[in-house]
Amino acid sequence: MQKRILAAALASLSAGSGFADTHQMEEVTIVGSVEDARTLAGSGSVIDHEQLLIDSTGDIIQLMQTLPGVYTLEEDGYGLRPNIGIRGATSERSSRITLMEDGILIAPAPYASPSAYYFPTTLRMNSIEVLKGAPLLRYGPQTTGGAVNLVSTPIPEANAGFLDLAYGQDNQIDMLGNYGVRSGNFGALVETAQRRSDGFKDIDRSSADTGYDIHDYLVKLGWEGERQSVLLKAQYSEEHSDETYLGLTDRDFDRDANRRYGLSLIDKMENEHQGYSATYRLAITDTVTMTAIGYYNDFKRDWFKLGGGSALIDAANAGDAEAEGILDGSVDTSGLKYKHNDRKYQSYGLDINFDIDLGAHQLAFGGRPHEDEMDVRQPVEVYDQVNGELVYVSTIEPVGSDNLKQTAKALSFWAVDSWQVNDALAVNLLLRYEDVQSEQKDYVDPGRVELKSKRENDHDEWLPGASFTYDVNEQWQVLAGVHKGFSPLGGGARENEKPETSTNWEAGVRYQGSWFVEAIGFYSDFDNKTEYCTNATPCSNGAVFGSFNTGKAEIAGLEFQLGTQFEAGQFGIPLSFMYTYTDATVSDDNTFIGVEDGDELAAVPKNTASLRLGLEAPGGWNNYAIARYVDSMCVDVGCNNSDSQFDQTESYFVLELISRYPVTRDITGYVKLENVFDEQRIVSRQPDGARPNKPFTASVGMQWQF
Repeated sequence: MQKRILAAALASLSAGSGFADTHQMEEVTIVGSVEDARTLAGSGSVIDHEQLLIDSTGDIIQLMQTLPGVYTLEEDGYGLRPNIGIRGATSERSSRITLMEDGILIAPAPYASPSAYYFPTTLRMNSIEVLKGAPLLRYGPQTTGGAVNLVSTPIPEANAGFLDLAYGQDNQIDMLGNYGVRSGNFGALVETAQRRSDGFKDIDRSSADTGYDIHDYLVKLGWEGERQSVLLKAQYSEEHSDETYLGLTDRDFDRDANRRYGLSLIDKMENEHQGYSATYRLAITDTVTMTAIGYYNDFKRDWFKLGGGSALIDAANAGDAEAEGILDGSVDTSGLKYKHNDRKYQSYGLDINFDIDLGAHQLAFGGRPHEDEMDVRQPVEVYDQVNGELVYVSTIEPVGSDNLKQTAKALSFWAVDSWQVNDALAVNLLLRYEDVQSEQKDYVDPGRVELKSKRENDHDEWLPGASFTYDVNEQWQVLAGVHKGFSPLGGGARENEKPETSTNWEAGVRYQGSWFVEAIGFYSDFDNKTEYCTNATPCSNGAVFGSFNTGKAEIAGLEFQLGTQFEAGQFGIPLSFMYTYTDATVSDDNTFIGVEDGDELAAVPKNTASLRLGLEAPGGWNNYAIARYVDSMCVDVGCNNSDSQFDQTESYFVLELISRYPVTRDITGYVKLENVFDEQRIVSRQPDGARPNKPFTASVGMQWQF
């Protein structure tokens, strides 16, 4: 096992440089392969290209629910704006994880406003990696729970193309097409992902769609010399989705989970993303390599939607007949406010990393200057509801929290030593430094002449960590690690506020033989557990801007997974199983903010599980069943000490069936059934009422490699 451990250590180190792969033009990885994940001096998972081909999904939530230690909170049923958490990092708008594409920070403003209102199109990814434990310190800024790296399609080694086309219920169409060429030292790739759906919900008194249209385009150009290479990447995407924050009352949810109130008719999201990067790799000597990645991302969106819907939902849930009538459209009302949540984001930086091979010691060190910003200008349109119809009244120009700019400047350094002490013992020593300066300016007037208020924050953290693996024999391995976790406050932090920090432990055991079995316990001790407040996921105190500190907290749990491949005559039966248990609670009374020792934290399910089972025939007719379970979770801190049914979501179980058949050597057809039992539950209550998971959906498709 020693060689596997060293390979995994090298993969982790080379993640900053991209040299984990054979060819220098390939994309940056942070774990490597499935096999690498099983020998890490930490913990991690990889959804490889084969699984992505089989699942053929554009919903990142469905994929992440098969991984240990990962929490998901659904919102729209399609995974357009996923909420992903890892271990001690809760799932609100994926703001507590380090989110990357090809090793580059991809959240719109990772330091100033880390909520991921943009998420890369999952359909065009080649693999997906999750890294946890002490090795996470190589990446950042979020270093508490884990990092997610989405690896895009690489330039092929020879001229080749691929087309995946699927059609399903609600006029859902998913199309991925790419073609790459190689000529001498040069290579290129063009790719597009196109997604659309009419949506599975119905709006009262309207035949309007409730779905989405997404268009994503990617171009890569590469050159590879004997000791150096250059890779240029450009990406552009746009989305129109008829999405809303307005959910349902519990009573209406029970009657029809796929209903939408007429008040949400004009709600819609429009966004546009463009990203550019240049990666230069140089083998300075046979033992020293350097990688420099310059990147720039620009994202703008306008989510026009009803504000204050939660007050109507809460009142109707409490039995208020007038609120119910307003939601139903049978009662006229005035002064409905629809806000243009119009924001522009920019982020850019330079990531420089050196890998040094000293035999038993594999060193990596580097740094990253980074800047990002969020510019908010949010006018409000006022409507009346008359006879069930919306009538425009006026527009309110943006001031204060609707007219602000948040900025952040960050400087990061890291150093990693992966030390193969002897044949059995491998040790990772890590140190990261983060220095973050943030600012928020609120303006009185739309022209931004008069300043209403200003906030500034400057903080820095040293983040040490260590981990090891030890081979008991050829099959058994033990691992353990500890590291300091950190989560920046965002641009709205005040001068004396401190960032969220934690001490994070993990320890476990692995077995590799005819079965792979892994069991890892984790424990995170927070000095100041913090919620990041957004309109999508308001904090437990109701705030939608800034942060809410709930004080000391502890998150502990167990991750378990196993996998094997049975043979039954000529048939292959692949099997994989995952289970995660998590206990996430406040660990100290804080009467000032109203939390008590033992209060459960929000957005963390106690139990999650998944099972993948296949039946693969020698002729290629392969069938797969994927079962996923997610437990209920608190909407706000302390739901375990509340008698209200509205303080938590519902647990749910879904089964997915996939059948694939090779029509020709190059073309494979498939049929996919999602949520086979058509079970819909309240999977989210934030921000404005009960929301369902996706109902039963059937689709057919084909994949052509040419």
